[in-house]
Amino acid sequence: MEALQQLADWPVDDVAAAVTAPERSVNAAFGDTSRVFPLASVTKLLVAHAVLVAVEEGAVELDTPAGPPGATVEHLLAHASGLSFDDAQRVEAAPGTQRIYSSAGYEVLAETVADATGIAFPEYLAEAVAEPLGMTRTALLGPAGHAASSNVDDLARFAVELLSPRLISPQTAAAQRSVRFPGLDGFVPGYGRFRPNDWGLGPEIKGAKQRHWTAPGHSPQTFGHFGQAGTFCWVDPVRGAAAVVLTDRPFGPWAKPLWSDFNQAVLAELDG
Repeated sequence: MEALQQLADWPVDDVAAAVTAPERSVNAAFGDTSRVFPLASVTKLLVAHAVLVAVEEGAVELDTPAGPPGATVEHLLAHASGLSFDDAQRVEAAPGTQRIYSSAGYEVLAETVADATGIAFPEYLAEAVAEPLGMTRTALLGPAGHAASSNVDDLARFAVELLSPRLISPQTAAAQRSVRFPGLDGFVPGYGRFRPNDWGLGPEIKGAKQRHWTAPGHSPQTFGHFGQAGTFCWVDPVRGAAAVVLTDRPFGPWAKPLWSDFNQAVLAELDG
């Protein structure tokens, strides 16, 4: 895929990437796909998937109370619990009234699943997601909101799981990628306020967002996440395609035009 060659000109020391569209027999890669990078908030995609496996197993339910009074597992997954960004003790809004992006909420989720299963959450994530998918270089090394590490080889396998899930049911997958608590406004870190700020059960949903880390041409159904470590993963279910990009340079002004332009070039090649 020629679009991947754009990555050679990015102002980073190391970058690795993959684009996959299994039904189109697209499986392209760039860079050292075995190199392990910190994922930052792309971690949340893995954590959310593990939580949904716990839902499938009956260990927790989406309506299990978790977090501040009135909040549930579903609120936490969709950043609608009212918890602040980084403090699980600070409540900034009533549940279901604002989309407040909360890494602390994901730590609460991990604790909730660990309490319900009796398994430390990093171990549960490995057993529920990483091991079944053959993700041998993926691990949660700290807080559940941002502390996983992985490589492109592993995350490409995970992207295929997001495209065609086998660890969760079709019904749960449909809920994962649909807007939860629709109509809520909120901020995407680094990109500003969106009205509405659509989110699913873990993934951010593109919806009508523009000037965004995805491409202008992405379908509104596109979902995924980016991380402050200079990482992102998106899935466009309309195209049956996904991409993973990992870098060693923290997200900043350098990334905004390059990410969007790269993603648009990938779409143009897929659509061409």
